[in-house]
Amino acid sequence: MDRVKVGVVGVGYLGRYHAEKYANLPQTELVGVADTSVEKAREVAGAWNTRAFADYRDLIPHVQAVSIVVPTPLHCAIASDFLKHGVDVLVEKPITATLEEAEGLIALARDKGLILQVGHLERFNAAIVATRDSIRNPMFIESHRLSFFQERGTDVDVILDLMIHDIDIILNMVKSPVREIHAVGVPVISQHIDIANARIEFQNGCVANITASRISDKTMRKIRVFEPDAYISIDYAAKEVQVYRKIGETSSGTYPEIVSEQISIDEKDSLEEEIKAFIKSVRTRETPVVPGEAGREALKVALEIVEQTRVKIKQNPESRIQNPE
Repeated sequence: MDRVKVGVVGVGYLGRYHAEKYANLPQTELVGVADTSVEKAREVAGAWNTRAFADYRDLIPHVQAVSIVVPTPLHCAIASDFLKHGVDVLVEKPITATLEEAEGLIALARDKGLILQVGHLERFNAAIVATRDSIRNPMFIESHRLSFFQERGTDVDVILDLMIHDIDIILNMVKSPVREIHAVGVPVISQHIDIANARIEFQNGCVANITASRISDKTMRKIRVFEPDAYISIDYAAKEVQVYRKIGETSSGTYPEIVSEQISIDEKDSLEEEIKAFIKSVRTRETPVVPGEAGREALKVALEIVEQTRVKIKQNPESRIQNPE
């Protein structure tokens, strides 16, 4: 089968890696990269022996599939242009800036019979992939995603920057409609929310407690899943999974045995796996691992959390943290 002709729109920090993966995959031919910074486009194009475009619209006739790695407010317009011209799209998370835009993209892709995949990268993390058969009936989930402060990403709230990764993972684990959300958050360094916590209650009774911070003095990317007979601890960064499972039942004077198992991880590059999955969908026309609908659901929850945090800050404008740990 011929190689899929692909392009990348937006070759900043993350877009450069998309270009690198496409250039090195045997299934794809990187035919061009586009960026409003001609200098960036030429630099990346030179590194991977491809063409540079200042206007993404000039790239459209040359590609069958594209990664869109631009600021979120531009996702809808650029993705729409490619979809209208019959090009399959991998758009970075969050899918769009608004739910209305997300619905529009999903409908357009559906009407055109095209692939629309959303770049929720943690779905392809080796630790998450390894737990697919271990997580059966989550009843309580706790996640922490903490990082050092970096200026990159501070044009949006930490909910849309970091927390949305865990929102997507948790929605995919629980597979039940959200019943209620309670959230708080505060700006600390930037003008947007830098620390946030959300409690999500699902209709099936599961509860998830999610914390995200981009002003921590340490990094942490962990999620813990509690089931009626098991506890699963997942460390995204270390790519480690530990499962504790109950054997037997409690009876008079005795307790069930608890057995521990460390799941072996098949170490892989998450971005490369994401892009491989996208290209597989392009070739086979199978539904993507993270379709537009999943991106929309994660965005819906994230926007509700953003709204709640902003409302509470307006009600208490002195709620900024002065001395974060």
